[in-house]
Amino acid sequence: MQRKVLTSLLISLSIASTTLLSGCGAEATNNTETKAEVIAIPVETAALRMGSISSNYATTAVLEAKEEAFVVARASGIIHEIMVEEGDYVEKDQILAKLETERYRLNLIRAQANLTGVEKELNKIKDMYKKQLVSDDAYDKLIAQYDSAKASLSLAQLDLEETTITAPIAGFIAERNAKVGNLTESFQRARMFHIVQQKQLYGIVYLPEKELSRVHKGQQARLNLAALQKNDITAFVERISPVIDSKTGTFKVTLQVPNDNDLLKAGMFAEVKLNYDTRDNVIILPREALLDIDNQLNVFVVKDGVASKTPITTGYQEDGSIEVTSGLNGNEHVVVTGHHNLKDQSPVEVVNG
Repeated sequence: MQRKVLTSLLISLSIASTTLLSGCGAEATNNTETKAEVIAIPVETAALRMGSISSNYATTAVLEAKEEAFVVARASGIIHEIMVEEGDYVEKDQILAKLETERYRLNLIRAQANLTGVEKELNKIKDMYKKQLVSDDAYDKLIAQYDSAKASLSLAQLDLEETTITAPIAGFIAERNAKVGNLTESFQRARMFHIVQQKQLYGIVYLPEKELSRVHKGQQARLNLAALQKNDITAFVERISPVIDSKTGTFKVTLQVPNDNDLLKAGMFAEVKLNYDTRDNVIILPREALLDIDNQLNVFVVKDGVASKTPITTGYQEDGSIEVTSGLNGNEHVVVTGHHNLKDQSPVEVVNG
């Protein structure tokens, strides 16, 4: 009987031991599987680079012609011929149009004949005046008539010359309002021609008064024009207004914009970046890598599949780039996509190669 009881106890202990060992083995297996299930977060990274970056003030401007002229006719009459069209380039004093000249030509002939008659009479009286056969009053009147006839001839010559309308400046014909057969008086307000000189243009910008100390003559600016497929044009500060507009709190700055290739046109809209300072050979960080965490600027630096949160300080910002003044050495790769879900020392998988 005692042997049966002992045998039963041994069997029970054996079963219990087997059960415990099986439970321990299952727990160890689960722990191993849990450790193996750590998931790396997919991110995209970018390398830092060394380069130049500038501090700029961004504003806008509309390009204006440095020289322009609105041409009207000094002489009145019917337009007989037009020599130029819109878009043509003309030199100074080049003929633009001609008026009918018959009336002015006849006036010139009459003035010439009148002067000739007065001149002959004056020559006859001169001898008589020397012999005191003519009074001083009569002689003075004849001298006055001679001077008047001379002036009338000069005016008639000038009127005839002004029937030929010429360009007062060199430039492009921006507008041609004149038409053959029209009377010139109808263009006193509309102007016959509009000429613009576009070899050099102006960009007018208005800056807040707090920027006055940072602007100087000769300072460089970059102009971005949509019409030129965003190719930058370099301009320079030519003039700075010495007064502040009390209504707007701004001052006027005139930019000199070269246009040697005639690519730019007056009236174009430009985005302007006025350059305050440029720093060379600095660490450049993509703007999208930056995170503001607890009022501290940070980036996530990836090394050996782990993203480490790294505090940094920054300097100038330009377009999509930021200057790093401390915190990085320039050889790192930083997370630019997916970093909003990261924590310090998070495992990551770089998916952009």
